[in-house]
Amino acid sequence: MSIMGTRVKRTEDPRLLTVGGTYVDDIRVPEMTGAASVTFVRSPLGHARITGIDASAALAAPGVVAVLTVADIDDLPPPPPAGEPNDAAPLPLGGVWQEPLLAVDRVRFVGEPVAMVITDDAYDGEDAAELVSVDYEPLPVVVGPEAALAGESLLFPDAGSNVARTAGSPADPAAFDGCEVVVERTISNQRLAPVPMEGRAAAARWADGKLTVWVSTQNPQISRFIMAGAFGLDPGAIRVVAPDVGGGFGAKIGIDRDGLLVAWAAKHTGRALRWAETRSENLVGMTHGRAQRQTIKIGGTRDGRVLAYRVDVVQDAGAYLRLGGFLPFLTCTMAVGPYDIGHVETAYRVVVTNATPINAYRGAGRPEATAAIERAMDLFAAEIGMDPAEVRRRNLIPADKFPHQSPCGARYDTGDYIGALDQVLVGAGYAELRAEQARRRERGDVVQLGIGVSSYVEITAADAENGETARLEVHDDGTATVYTGSSPHGQGHDTAWAMLVHDDLGIPMDKVTVLHGDTDLIPLGIGTYGSRSLQMGGIAVHRAALDVRDQARRLAASLLEASEADLELDTERGLWHVRGDPASARSWADIAGHAGADGLAASVHYDATPTFPFGSHVAVAEVDTETGKVTLVRHVSVDDAGTVLNPVLAEGQRHGGIAQGVAQALLEEFVYDADGNPLTGSLADYAAITATELPSFELLARETPATTNPLGFKGIGEAGTIGATPAAHSAVIDALSHLGVRHIDMPMTPMRVWAAISEARSHR
Repeated sequence: MSIMGTRVKRTEDPRLLTVGGTYVDDIRVPEMTGAASVTFVRSPLGHARITGIDASAALAAPGVVAVLTVADIDDLPPPPPAGEPNDAAPLPLGGVWQEPLLAVDRVRFVGEPVAMVITDDAYDGEDAAELVSVDYEPLPVVVGPEAALAGESLLFPDAGSNVARTAGSPADPAAFDGCEVVVERTISNQRLAPVPMEGRAAAARWADGKLTVWVSTQNPQISRFIMAGAFGLDPGAIRVVAPDVGGGFGAKIGIDRDGLLVAWAAKHTGRALRWAETRSENLVGMTHGRAQRQTIKIGGTRDGRVLAYRVDVVQDAGAYLRLGGFLPFLTCTMAVGPYDIGHVETAYRVVVTNATPINAYRGAGRPEATAAIERAMDLFAAEIGMDPAEVRRRNLIPADKFPHQSPCGARYDTGDYIGALDQVLVGAGYAELRAEQARRRERGDVVQLGIGVSSYVEITAADAENGETARLEVHDDGTATVYTGSSPHGQGHDTAWAMLVHDDLGIPMDKVTVLHGDTDLIPLGIGTYGSRSLQMGGIAVHRAALDVRDQARRLAASLLEASEADLELDTERGLWHVRGDPASARSWADIAGHAGADGLAASVHYDATPTFPFGSHVAVAEVDTETGKVTLVRHVSVDDAGTVLNPVLAEGQRHGGIAQGVAQALLEEFVYDADGNPLTGSLADYAAITATELPSFELLARETPATTNPLGFKGIGEAGTIGATPAAHSAVIDALSHLGVRHIDMPMTPMRVWAAISEARSHR
């Protein structure tokens, strides 16, 4: 009997909840005996020239092995910024926009590494780092996209501008001519810190011509590729190990520059080295997410039909062009969302500022697209006086129009967007909520009720053409081993991959071992990001299992002296037998023992095309109109990710995604002052969400299988983040709409909410 779709408990959890995980900082292997520790000296200024570095006092301190600056790096070129799809204009690589590994002649953000202090003991590192004297000459600071566009101060003077890239067509002046109603507004999609439970960490050792690096990463194979290029080594001379990874959220794709420096310094000093950042380092040194200024314009008829939409994005990439240069491309690709709009225009500019560089963060460009179009839908609904859910229903792509070619370039495979919206409205009791809202407004209650609705579609496995790898081996004791290029950091790969093997081969899950995160065992792989794991890595495992089953059929026919066509696999018992003769059964151990020197194994590199999960959310918030305090009281969601392998895993991903989405709407923002100093550089200031601020989520099930892979899987890891943010954002504004409030930028802090109420009342 198939176990696909059943609630199988995570097999990873007993170890994690009892003995605990093994993270990079926990590595205790013979190769790391006597390892020294790395501490980075980081810039305290947002923008400054470096006029001198004096390390003499630090070098004289007890336990100091070395102090390294950019002057010591004569054999390691900096890696270029991230590339882009072939059909996009290339980013400027190198040249004036190049990011150094250690600051060369100037620093461009607080937290930029300037020097490395290596000590015998980790506890000596912080003291020694404070003894490194760096002379800075402050420069004018560029904070935020407006200052970047003004160009009064340049981060890269040779570039002549802070605008690193532009894309998109000029606005059509006639695009909105046929619209009865047009609404335009500039909104902020604020800068966020990923805040994984485990910060960045790396350990490295060079020995016998081989480099071994343990790193907290989402992609050990990509990390190896980066280092091979940087060090000029054959990839086979590098081993990368990703042990347990305490969260990534996109910020741990590949290996960061700090980890690359740890590996280089291990060679330079001849010592095994360790590094694990502090939480304060993490908040300013690890890449941030989002950081877009969006100008939206929407127009249509008074009966609720949207005819034209335009979004113009200014992406704050931070001090250097990492993936921030690519994110607005994804935003524009998904700009129209799930709506059938005849005329859509997109454009973007990428600017550099004196802030931590921007990278992927859960959803990576797609939450930004959804936030923009959903805010536009709400503004349009308010302008024509129509219920926002009804406006969405009238503009969603009908189920009979799939596959659907979006005007922004994406081809949506399958969907029932109206069905998802109707399901979530019924599940939330939308009519009853509106009635309760009306009663509170009529009474003039201090605490008002708001209902936020969002509909979304997202692209998952956007790089599906790169594929994913899997190898499956069945051993002569009846056990099996899966080697997967898809590297987990909380998603539940051990459980999911064992379920797939059990379903295809009948081998019990407790006899399936899943190995990942070691490039000596799995030299080729892509890793985990962009909600690609199950639809890429999982299908690769499934394909390998089918290959093994075909091999086993031939072996079983030889063992049983029967025709292959007459053989059956009893997947409930994991036995092969001649059809109609159960007594002839042979186990997987028997079959594998008969396989010979090559064994019973299959390797697969699976590639495909992207999928497009979709859904709708309803958020219900109470807002105290005297204090501005917001309480999220309910959150109901439909997140359709195609066929669900294991509801336990899918729901876990939805829970985490919704929590992070609500966090952006209500609480989180990374803020700099006018001098480029972080104002939210600790968890005392950065309002990371906790369970206290969240209700129990109401998750409604819906499955519309994909047509682009054999099992119908779509991605689920980012869906909650994409749908939750605009729903929660909308709920707060909706609670205050009768007072004249039309928009409040995220996050919806009590101060911002109270100020919006006060301004609306003064206008009235």
